[in-house]
Amino acid sequence: MKKLDIASIPGDGIGKEVVPAAQEVLETVSEIHGGLSFQFTEYPYSCEYYLEHGEMLPESGLEKLKEHDAIFLGAVGNADLVPDHISLWGLLIKLRREFEQTINMRPAKVMDGVQSPLSNPKNFDLLVVRENSEGEYSSVGGRMYRDEDEIAIQNGIFSRRGTERAMRFAFEMASERNQHVTSATKSNGIYHSMPFWDEVFEEVAKDYPNITTESQHIDALAAFFVTAPERFDVIVASNLFGDVLTDIGAGIMGSVGIAPAANINVNGKYPSMFEPVHGSAPDIIGKGAANPIGQIWTAKMMLDHFEENEMGEVLLDAIESTTRDGILTADIGGKHSTIEVTAEIIKRLKEKTS
Repeated sequence: MKKLDIASIPGDGIGKEVVPAAQEVLETVSEIHGGLSFQFTEYPYSCEYYLEHGEMLPESGLEKLKEHDAIFLGAVGNADLVPDHISLWGLLIKLRREFEQTINMRPAKVMDGVQSPLSNPKNFDLLVVRENSEGEYSSVGGRMYRDEDEIAIQNGIFSRRGTERAMRFAFEMASERNQHVTSATKSNGIYHSMPFWDEVFEEVAKDYPNITTESQHIDALAAFFVTAPERFDVIVASNLFGDVLTDIGAGIMGSVGIAPAANINVNGKYPSMFEPVHGSAPDIIGKGAANPIGQIWTAKMMLDHFEENEMGEVLLDAIESTTRDGILTADIGGKHSTIEVTAEIIKRLKEKTS
């Protein structure tokens, strides 16, 4: 039997509601599969932990987390308690960097029963591969002087290794999908890093002659995500551009509450981390209104990561069967609770495998 040892970090806000829901779904997957089991170890790292201990994640926590097969994260952030730059850099981004999770993947597709805000979404199904370790989100820079003379400097760092790694990952994903990769660039406005990005993309593309390619400036690409998302298969983007595009992707699906994500360690030295795109949503904490689908779809991505692709597809089918029949939370036009949607997905998951 394959036994997966998962570190569970519910984190802040609705993370504490949707992570247990998704774990219940994964336990059902384990019961159905027979040859697969999960062991979850919960960790308390969150803004509340920071208030008590003065840090989001202790060094001892890193040592413990790296021993797990994967990390299942709910949400990070509560600006009323801890400034966002402290909570995110102290936990989410720290885990991404320390565990060399250099690739971020976020799919977006038309989901049965979920109303897209687009008048004609044309059944889009795309995947954004985002460079996750450097780019515009580097910590190189600083601030100096005060008052009207104050200066803030933020340096974008683009290494050939990191850029090429993200691009090759995108081409490999496209080879399993619809054989097309779009590069997000802005070489007509950003003088050094984006022409470099374009050059590396052209070089990598030569190694994948069966895959068609295009480059799009980020402003036009963002517009096309709204006007013609069906034209895209896999998009590869820098850290900032990928972040922006994937929020648009969540928006055109109908809600950030259904969008999943994965932070992938490609060298096998450390665990990968799986998290939904949504935040901690402090306005709906404790109301039973949190949409569990983002976290459950994230669980599907974790199954895929461990090469349990068939079971992952069964789970996604159960999710879409549920939404197709109108079992929805309020953010996507329904009236059902977190618990009710989760229970329905579990019920249909069992029906599909009985």
